[in-house]
Amino acid sequence: MQQPVDIRPLTALRFFAAMWVVLYHFWPNLTAGATPALVAKGYLGVELFFTLSGFILCHVYLDSVAAGRFGYGGFLWARLARVYPLHLAMLAAVGIMAIAAQSLGRPVDANVLSWASLPANLTLTQAWGLAPVAGWNHPSWSISAEWFAYLSFPAFAWASLKLQSRPWLALALALGLLWGLYAAFEPLAGSPLTQATIRWGALRIVPCFALGCAVNQLWRAGALKGGMAGWGAVFSGAGVLACVLAGAPDALIVSLFAGLILCVARLGEPGKRSRTGNIFVYLGEISYSIYMICVPWKLLFVNAASAVGGFDKAHLPLGIWLLLIIGVIPLAAMSYHLIEKPARSAMRDWRAGSLAGRPSVA
Repeated sequence: MQQPVDIRPLTALRFFAAMWVVLYHFWPNLTAGATPALVAKGYLGVELFFTLSGFILCHVYLDSVAAGRFGYGGFLWARLARVYPLHLAMLAAVGIMAIAAQSLGRPVDANVLSWASLPANLTLTQAWGLAPVAGWNHPSWSISAEWFAYLSFPAFAWASLKLQSRPWLALALALGLLWGLYAAFEPLAGSPLTQATIRWGALRIVPCFALGCAVNQLWRAGALKGGMAGWGAVFSGAGVLACVLAGAPDALIVSLFAGLILCVARLGEPGKRSRTGNIFVYLGEISYSIYMICVPWKLLFVNAASAVGGFDKAHLPLGIWLLLIIGVIPLAAMSYHLIEKPARSAMRDWRAGSLAGRPSVA
């Protein structure tokens, strides 16, 4: 089966995952009342990101692994170029804002400037249980979890190749891992794995990443052929939404991401008419910036609104709160074009130039 290099509808899906997380983080600044079920489950946007990551990395790299052309060092450098520059920029931004607030005599949560947590944040190991507190730019814990999955990718790829002729078995094993791990984790840790961050965040990505790899195997095997992709995407999306609104177990909701991703991926195949608009594809491209900038932006906006307008941080007027939400998009676009994209290109170009400059071995 011919595989598209870029599956545009999946790129668009990343935007909705990012905004789901943004709503989860921003809702407490609107009201102290009951949180709608859709917003309360917003932390599962991270699970959707993790599952998409497993699918996409298998889509891009599995063939080179099978052919023996996979370069682990180049792979890790490309992934580091993808996530690290913006992570470092947002870490610095939070530090600068906190130090500036302290200099103005404003209170700053001690965890924000946790110098003991800085080494783990700099080495992307803060989700491995190596950071004492959730300091600095807290959402970056998930980038640490992604880094763990990148380092482990050869193991995921090996398992995927072993099961490539039995994709349904791969899906069953991934779902079994997910349900089993979720069921075992909560009694032992006292909280759901889907809400783990700095202590067990590296483990949190494992079942989702494995699920994404399994869905990629189904996609490669031609599951859901024909004209069912569009309706499949509608019904699977409706199923996810219905389960979220009903307060279904996290394991069920995350399991349904498999069908949603498979159907949406089918919409991006050659010859398929995708209704994914260019605007949503672009918003998906800047989704990493949306995710990484949302908490620094919230800290800046809410404190400024409190200082200038005298608003209660936990009860912003609806219009002000909407500005908080909407403001994420242009700021993310700026960080994407000014930091994320050029830094990524610079890191990749530097490595290419470095390898080109090495003397060849006769």
